[in-house]
Amino acid sequence: MKRQEFYYDLPQELIAQTPLADRSASKLMLVNRKENTITHSVFKNIVDELCAGDCLVLNDTRVIPARLYGRRPDTGGAIEFLLLHKHALDTWEVILKPGRRAKEGAVFEFGDGLLRARVIEVKEDGNRIVQFEYEGVFEEILDRLGEMPLPHYITEKLEDKERYQTVYSKHEGSAAAPTAGLHFTPELLAQIQAKGVKLAYVTLHVGLGTFRPVKADEITDHKMHSEFYILTQETADVINETKANGGRVICVGTTSNRVIETVADENGLVRAQTGWTDIFIYPGYKFKCVNALITNFHLPESTLIMLVCAFAGKELTMRAYETAVKEKYRFFSFGDSMFIQ
Repeated sequence: MKRQEFYYDLPQELIAQTPLADRSASKLMLVNRKENTITHSVFKNIVDELCAGDCLVLNDTRVIPARLYGRRPDTGGAIEFLLLHKHALDTWEVILKPGRRAKEGAVFEFGDGLLRARVIEVKEDGNRIVQFEYEGVFEEILDRLGEMPLPHYITEKLEDKERYQTVYSKHEGSAAAPTAGLHFTPELLAQIQAKGVKLAYVTLHVGLGTFRPVKADEITDHKMHSEFYILTQETADVINETKANGGRVICVGTTSNRVIETVADENGLVRAQTGWTDIFIYPGYKFKCVNALITNFHLPESTLIMLVCAFAGKELTMRAYETAVKEKYRFFSFGDSMFIQ
């Protein structure tokens, strides 16, 4: 299957640069796989599409302010760090810009020396493993010095860091937000629960690989990034009870979807576990557990649009994207949403 099959034309002006004042005011495209139909609504009406006995699976990861700007104390040269994930206490894998000359032993400092980093390993892919040195609490220093690592297609400054977090974010560790969840408000979640829909939480720390385009012509040649996940016994019980009672397992976002499909057995049941997943879902994949999906609109030729095509069918998905462009939906992280059932 060719990468180019997942391309669509997107006018630059449809890429959302800022979040809406009201999270739940986004447009909502309703895609029905059985009826092969596309209709339109508003996200706050998602409650009308859910049924008592359904289960919403949400990713409760929290984005860290992972972008740091500093300098080399020996040369004074500017440097940009992007924290990817923690390897051990105070040891992180990072992307450096410019990083070509950052060899083992190179030292950098941030915030006039409040935070220092030393390169202890240069990886084959060009990333570095660095050891941080500081006094105090690392998370507090990072919150003071770091910036939210917004995707490259967002060029406007984010005024409120919390708008790049879901309202249910809990466990820090992501370099990017699980953006399908950005549309929910506490009030909307309360309405959903009042209808008899259960909420179940997984944690998947989103890496920057989620934004990397597929470069291989044959998509099966693409090497998928790996991300850390946690699925608790409590969540496993809720999902398995939902399946047993005939309810739908509805994943909020491709990240939740990837966790559930990673851990599900051939009968669609899940069990509590923790690990790393590099599951690559593209057309031809047989979903084992997930019944419906809430997701944003994704980049052309990305692994994310391939996952959606696997779930909804390529013809229906690409028609939905063409419709979204025609109807001037807002795209990507701060954009509008799609509910596929």
